[in-house]
Order: sequence, then C-alpha cells, then structure tokens
Amino acid sequence: MTIETTGSPAELLKDLIRCASVTPVEDGALDVLERFLTPLGFACTRLVFEGDGSYPVDNLFATRGSGGRHILFAGHTDVVPVGDEAAWTHGPFAADEADGMIWGRGAVDMKSGVAAFCAAVAQAVAYGTADKGTISLAITNDEEADAINGSVKLLDWAAQQGHRFDFAIVGEPSSYAVMGDSIKIGRRGSLSGIVTVRGKQGHSAYPDRANNPMPHLAALARHLATAELDEGTEHFQPSNLEITSIDTGNTATNVIPAAGRLSFNIRFNDLWTADSLRAWIDQQIQSAATEGISISWKQVAAVAQSFVSPLSDDVTAVCDAVETVTGRRPDLATFGGTSDARFIAPFCPVIECGLVGTTMHQVDERVPVAELEQLTEIYRQSLAAFFAKS
Repeated sequence: MTIETTGSPAELLKDLIRCASVTPVEDGALDVLERFLTPLGFACTRLVFEGDGSYPVDNLFATRGSGGRHILFAGHTDVVPVGDEAAWTHGPFAADEADGMIWGRGAVDMKSGVAAFCAAVAQAVAYGTADKGTISLAITNDEEADAINGSVKLLDWAAQQGHRFDFAIVGEPSSYAVMGDSIKIGRRGSLSGIVTVRGKQGHSAYPDRANNPMPHLAALARHLATAELDEGTEHFQPSNLEITSIDTGNTATNVIPAAGRLSFNIRFNDLWTADSLRAWIDQQIQSAATEGISISWKQVAAVAQSFVSPLSDDVTAVCDAVETVTGRRPDLATFGGTSDARFIAPFCPVIECGLVGTTMHQVDERVPVAELEQLTEIYRQSLAAFFAKS
C-alpha cells in the first residue's frame, strides 16, 4: 500500500509544507491533496472564485459516497508570510523533521490539521468505515487574509450542488496549553470601524481661532474603551472593544489638526449582532458629540458574526475521542479570533478540533510528530463514531 493510502499524516504534511502557499498563492498545495484523495475514491472539484474587490482564489471540494450521514472536514492550505527567513532554525518551506518535530510555515496553522484529517479519511477508507456514509472536504487557500473568495463561496457552491451536511469539523488549532485540553464549539464575532472627529485647523499659539478635535477624540476613546458591553453568556466571555489606533497624520508640533481618527475592533458574543453593535456605537458617538465638532464613523472590515453550535451526540463523540487519545476531557471553548467555521455554521453544526497553537504564525513554527499522530487518531475515532449512528 502506497503512502497515498496508508493514512500516514507526516509525509503528507511535509509535502504540503514544501508548497510556499502564502495567501493567495496556492503553489501546488491543492494539487498535493488532489493526488492524495483521488485514489481513495474522492471526486475532486477545483473552483476558482474571484471578484468582490479581492484576488482570485483556488479552492478544492472533494466528496466520497452518497447517502447516509454526511460529515464535512474543512481547512485551509494558505499560510502567513515567514517574516525574517534568516531567523528560522530550519527553512520555512523545507519541511525538515528533527528533534521529534516537523518544522515549517503552516506546520501548526493549519496544514497539520488538513494532513491529519486526510490521513484519518484514508484509514476510514481502508477499514471500510467510509463506506457507511458520505465524507466531504472543503479546502481553501484564502483563510489567512481576505477570506472573500474562499470558504464562504465554496460552501455556497456546495449547497447549490445539493450537498447537505450533518456535522463539520474544522482542523484549526483549538488546544490552548496541551493537546486536547479544549475544542471550540463557537466563536465570538468581530466588527471593526473608524471614528473621525473633525474640528478646525489652526496655529497652536492662537487656539481661539481653531477648534482642536484631539481632546474630544481622546474623551471618546476613553468612553468607548471603558464602556461595558455585557457580562458574558453561558458559552462566551464578555464582549470587548479595543482601541487599535488614534491618528491625525499631523507631522507639525505647532499646528492644531483639522481632524483625528480613532480605529477600534469589537469582539462580541451571542448577545449582539453587527446591527445592534452599530446602533450601540452610534449612541456612544452621539452622547460624546460636542457643539462645533463633527463626528462620524464607518465600518472598515467584513463582519464576522458570533455563533455557537448546539451540544449533541456528535460533539460528545469528538470529546470521547479526545479523551481516549490524550487522557483528558476537552473544555468546550469559544475563545480566540475568527475562523472559517463561521461560514460553515449557517449550514450545519461545526466544531474546531486541532493542535496546540503555541508556535502558529511564529518563526520556527513546528508540530510534534506525536501530536500530529494523536490528532489523526482523534479524527479516525470521530469518523467511526459518526458513522456508527448511520
């Protein structure tokens, strides 16, 4: 039996790391997966989406079987830039194996997850488990940046083709400190904006002839930063607003600026929607408005809505698999940033189950081979439990 069908994740991960697939460059990563999956009986479809003000993105949808319960594995092959390549102990795209680790950009986030669920699927095919239902894989090369022409359109396309999923697992790093200490059953939403405060430019020696927007901007920043949005919910921590920039573009020390800008990002729980948050921001701005000062704001980034998947036998089965393999029962978490799971949530319950994210996006990103094999076994057991309900 060749490596393409043995279900060994390490060699597949190395092949993926050797592809310098920095968003949106695919660099053959999806070709590697297509060569792996096709002999396993998967029908592979490559889809390039473009438009909406972003770059074209190559995506892969692979499916095997028909009827029975339908499980979706999802992930991405794109990676963030390597940074200072000279600072790496091993080449970022060399895929070296040393000291019990596989080194390279994407080793944790998240070519490892893709390699592990592909290997688990290969084992399920070899054992006959895969024949009990339908398995699909949705792989994009646009998660780390715009996320416009990737999973969101790939899932819409799959739905238009008649695919209906019962459950989904995203292979993002979900463990916090040690392997298996948590899986993610939801994510907070994200909303960003810029507030502009306009006054009147003038000489700092003649403040009566100007209208300085900066004290008003500072007051607004303090008001927004200290306002309490909520106290959290059953599955989510309290929503938080963070001021990310205050800027005038003013390079002179003796000129009162005409305007200043304040940037912010809100990470919100399931008590809020983007619309209710915009209304809240509007109220805060109106309460801070001062005579002679004009204040306006605009949204500057795509909204990621908050979601939480219902607890179910499928979630329990994944937790059981994690406990069996690692010896610890995972917490059901919602912490962290956004992920492509938000695009799957409208179609079916979705969780994230993956590695410890300690080295992701860092110089010398690396994954212990033992943990890669553990993750593969967690996915294999989860598949077996999923199809046992068919």
